[in-house]
Amino acid sequence: MPHTETRYWVVTASADHAARGQEWGIVQACHGKAAPLRRMRPGDGVVIYSPRDRFPAGQPLQAFTAIGRVGEGEPWQVDMGGGFTPWRRHVLWQPARPAAIQPLLGQLELTRWQSHWGMVFRYGLCTVTRADFIRIAQAMVVQPMDRAQPMGQAADQ
Repeated sequence: MPHTETRYWVVTASADHAARGQEWGIVQACHGKAAPLRRMRPGDGVVIYSPRDRFPAGQPLQAFTAIGRVGEGEPWQVDMGGGFTPWRRHVLWQPARPAAIQPLLGQLELTRWQSHWGMVFRYGLCTVTRADFIRIAQAMVVQPMDRAQPMGQAADQ
């Protein structure tokens, strides 16, 4: 049975990688693996959690740095040279500001009551509830979203 219910995902990536993904309209997950991206479907919500400002050993950041909706199409693979061929998925990114996770820890079902809350982000991809996604969006989104339009699309498109 095909999945039809909207799901919500958190991808762990450094802020510099999140910014590059926003610029290119894509997301990569788990060091470019295909399987995590194949679980996503068009219309699913996606947010990037950035433990650091840059990869591989930047300064600690601990913030949500990008938010959007998975776009149409299937994941595809690119050759970045040097034998690195990551998989990508199209994302319609919403204009947003970074939101520190610390003020949200007690509000998110994902991290509430977790003394070692950072472990939930360790594997690079996890699901979150719709309520958590909305809480994160409220902390990040600069402009109110029109519910009739997918995040990342202007109302006049």
